[in-house]
Amino acid sequence: MYIAIEGVIGVGKTTLARLLQQSFQADLLLEVFEENPFLSDFYSDRARYAFQTQIFFLLSRYRQQNSTVPSVLRQGKSLLADYTFAKDSLFARINLHGDELIMYHRVHEALAEKIPLPDLTVYLSASVDTLMTRIALRDRPYERAMERSYIGDLVGAYDDFFSQTEHPKLIIDSNQLDFVRYPEHLKVIENRIREAVGLSPYQPTLMEGD
Repeated sequence: MYIAIEGVIGVGKTTLARLLQQSFQADLLLEVFEENPFLSDFYSDRARYAFQTQIFFLLSRYRQQNSTVPSVLRQGKSLLADYTFAKDSLFARINLHGDELIMYHRVHEALAEKIPLPDLTVYLSASVDTLMTRIALRDRPYERAMERSYIGDLVGAYDDFFSQTEHPKLIIDSNQLDFVRYPEHLKVIENRIREAVGLSPYQPTLMEGD
């Protein structure tokens, strides 16, 4: 079983994957983004550093997924990832234009054919206000100059992608969820995932107000 967690910057993908690992007895595949040497420059000057940043991420994520995902699945293990290979093209759609975007898509399409798709992708949706608050709270230096308009563009791109994709998906509104502080919120998400992939034990969990 291969489950990926997706969502816009700051929504809590990595935290959720770590919290669910034991419940699903899964290996973890976590995105490595700190190694991108262009990332800090990108957030200060997106137009200038977009292509370098996107290509580095594309090749890095391909290398990571191509070496890890098939190996784990061949061993019959479950896998939880905090990103999908498809996410990179969503960022490219916003950050690249013209010939750079065309070239990027050609490379992405060729590499994507070699990457196994998740059995389920969990999309943690959130409003721009929620995401900006969470980004500020985690206070990563290179994210301090994050533009609200950029997050808004990403929200639009993610919402559009998950409204159209035909691959198995589970969309969870995370605006009112705090799965770090409240175990019952984490249980809600776990149960919804178990239901989506047909795992037991599944016990419906009602939150206050439902």
